[in-house]
Amino acid sequence: MELNVIFGLIIAGISLGILEGIKPGPLLTMVIRETLSGGIRAGARTAAAPIFTDGPLIIISLIAANWFASNPIVLAVISIFGSFFLMKMGVECFSLEPPKIQNDNYDYNTSFKRGILTNLLNPNVYIFWFLIGGPLMAQAAIKEPLAPIGYAISFLVAHTVVNILIAYFLDRTRGQNSYSYYKISLSICGFAMILFSVGFLFHAIDILFQNNIIV
Repeated sequence: MELNVIFGLIIAGISLGILEGIKPGPLLTMVIRETLSGGIRAGARTAAAPIFTDGPLIIISLIAANWFASNPIVLAVISIFGSFFLMKMGVECFSLEPPKIQNDNYDYNTSFKRGILTNLLNPNVYIFWFLIGGPLMAQAAIKEPLAPIGYAISFLVAHTVVNILIAYFLDRTRGQNSYSYYKISLSICGFAMILFSVGFLFHAIDILFQNNIIV
């Protein structure tokens, strides 16, 4: 068992999970809305949606990871697309504004259902798992088959915990959170995503060199 490969992918899963949790998007917007209208319980239930919605995508990605591992050229191409996708998300972090949600009266008993629906209809979820999660798991699966499982679990846990912490912070301050702190967090998120993007690109180039596509 290659423990260093497993721990390495777990760290990658935690890092990307935190970055995705901080970055504004449909699910985070829904978490904020539910928290402002129904408190921390409503926000936490909404934040837990990815644990249930991403399951089928993770299974498909795990199956695809083995196929990617035996088709390095395909892995290189997808890694390049993943690199551009991460670069786009990273650059966007420097211009994104924190979500502004009106404090309306919503039925927080259905918060979990709204979170599920929001995540299922978010195209970025599908793009992320097939362009980012798939290549990462494929790269690790070559050396250690259990590593992709560690990545998937650590990503989902980190993503959910970050969203719950944001919900907790909003519940305590009732929406009067610091704009400057949030912008700083987004900037850090942007820099980290750009670094991941560069790593993906170098990995793709390395695959192309190893298979004599680039000489």
